[in-house]
Amino acid sequence: MTLRPVIAALLLALPLAACSTEGEMRAVDPAGAGDASAATPSEAPTPVPDGEVRTSGLVTVLDPGTGPQMCLGAVAESYPPQCSGPAIEGFEWGEVGFEEASGVTWGQYALTGTFDGTTFTASDAVPAALYDAMAEPPDEPLGAACETPATTDTEKATPEDLDATLAAAAALPGYATAWLTGNTINVAVTEDAAGAETTLRETWGGPLCVTTVERTDADLNAINQELQAALPTLLTSGSFAPDTLDAQVVFDDGSIQEWVDATYGEGLVRVSSALTPAE
Repeated sequence: MTLRPVIAALLLALPLAACSTEGEMRAVDPAGAGDASAATPSEAPTPVPDGEVRTSGLVTVLDPGTGPQMCLGAVAESYPPQCSGPAIEGFEWGEVGFEEASGVTWGQYALTGTFDGTTFTASDAVPAALYDAMAEPPDEPLGAACETPATTDTEKATPEDLDATLAAAAALPGYATAWLTGNTINVAVTEDAAGAETTLRETWGGPLCVTTVERTDADLNAINQELQAALPTLLTSGSFAPDTLDAQVVFDDGSIQEWVDATYGEGLVRVSSALTPAE
């Protein structure tokens, strides 16, 4: 192997739906998920790449003393960090990019190689210090829900007012999500947008947009719980925009996206891969 020279949409004050780590998702009980998850999904595919793949950006490589592992899911922010993942063969740390403490060696690398569903065989590794982050497309922040957010009382737009308004939004009937664009509060509900705006104006006089969507926060959480139970290779899942869920899996050749489209409807769940075909 030769040695050559972290995800996130802008979520602001409130998460759009439950976002789960690899360790948390297996403990979720989908019972009582409600109407949105009434149908029992068929068995999800678990594709394995048949050629070289690369990681989608930098990943943590960690050796706790038993050999290097590729951490594609959550990484505990301890010292040294803690994580787990597929074993890596053919990997060399090189001269830069890694740390050692308490018998653990770790670092961040962009990897290329082959993956058989269990073991990643590395053919190339670029440490974070030499990685060109500009090669990754930037995340697009969620925009405002309306073109001209209205302001009613600039004296009622303090940080405390903001917190109170976001809490009030979460208690609205048909609440879907809330997010910030600059100093504008955006709230999505599935019913009575005018009534929702009236309620929110009790605590917020700053810029405000209220819009309607199809699915509530509870609807998306119920489907998210199903995904966590149904996808064996799921790494993270959650909602970063109204009426959608994002799910990252270890690898998808398109068959997992086809499965979620058939199970939940086209466009509801967007699947991405931690490993993508090498170009």
